[in-house]
Amino acid sequence: MMEEWRLPGYDEQLEKLEIKLLLEAVYLEYGYDFRQYAYPSLRRRIRRRALLEKQEDISSLQGRVLHDRDAFERLLSDLVIPVTELFRNPATFRWLRERLTDGLRDVSFLRVWHAGCATGEEAYSSAIWLEEEGMLGQARIYATDISRAALNRAREGQLPKDRFPLYDSNYREAGGQSELSRHCEEEEGFFTFKASLKERIVFAEHNLATDRSFNEFHLIFCRNVMIYFDPSLRERVHRLFYESLAPGGILVLGGKESLAFTSHADHYETLSEEHRVYRKIE
Repeated sequence: MMEEWRLPGYDEQLEKLEIKLLLEAVYLEYGYDFRQYAYPSLRRRIRRRALLEKQEDISSLQGRVLHDRDAFERLLSDLVIPVTELFRNPATFRWLRERLTDGLRDVSFLRVWHAGCATGEEAYSSAIWLEEEGMLGQARIYATDISRAALNRAREGQLPKDRFPLYDSNYREAGGQSELSRHCEEEEGFFTFKASLKERIVFAEHNLATDRSFNEFHLIFCRNVMIYFDPSLRERVHRLFYESLAPGGILVLGGKESLAFTSHADHYETLSEEHRVYRKIE
């Protein structure tokens, strides 16, 4: 499909330069830093956006996104495609519930960070887990993402009815103690999470590529976000998480991610290699 978009005389090196300039312009104008994201994935998504915007080349796309905020938001949505669901990878949530609950219960005010939260399903999963364990009232969940559109959806806290059977199955596999429907209110076409969950979650913009730590946390989730980063950006983000964790704090990564080959590997003990759960030890 994208081959048809190429102009006569297409120059791969010139296109690479155009992409570099586009990413630099996006960073300078909007503050979103994709300059260290994995190039093949960026190239594919940027070229697709140029086609959809009916731009003849990436330089033309750059001009459009700099002068049209809506065009920029569409590009942003392409670059940070959210892949999430309620209690995604339920075996991991079951492990966390069974192995970590008692230790976290001893924390007087529990702070949890979901970094790269997308549309918020994972943050609501944690809220449900903590509420069922009687811990939500003494906890604050911070859910951050680079995408305003995703955060706006997350704040709404709505589940499409056609997704509910999958989410209910995940909830049960994750060790849910009652019925998922108990945590929601049914409305026409969707379910909405109850206010008791929403009020314990703070949704906010945060860019892992450029922003600093903003609190000390006892539990950090960042699952399947860094797979899109190049090694230097992954190293930066691991440093950010290390600095953000309280002594003995827990880091949960995605199934394709690891602390191995990072400069912080020796500062954690592995609690579960299968579920990518690590405890800060120094």
